Amino acid sequence: MDGNVVRTVFVAPDVQACGIGKLLMAEIERTARERNIRWLTLSSSVTAETFYVGIGFSAVRGSYHGDERTIIMERLLHDSPK
Repeated sequence: MDGNVVRTVFVAPDVQACGIGKLLMAEIERTARERNIRWLTLSSSVTAETFYVGIGFSAVRGSYHGDERTIIMERLLHDSPK
């Protein structure tokens, strides 16, 4: 994490869809709450967008880095300390 921005989270292809990504993101969210961060932002690959939507993120806008398209996504942490 860099402030409220999640920089990179990867799960090895041979163990995807086993719950590891959800566990990693839960730990990132726990850390964010401890730091009184109220929302998280990340840049998702097109293939990971469904995963992030499934854990509560919303697409904000598309972004391009050369030919590579990414989706900027955000999630409000409702139960963050005020």
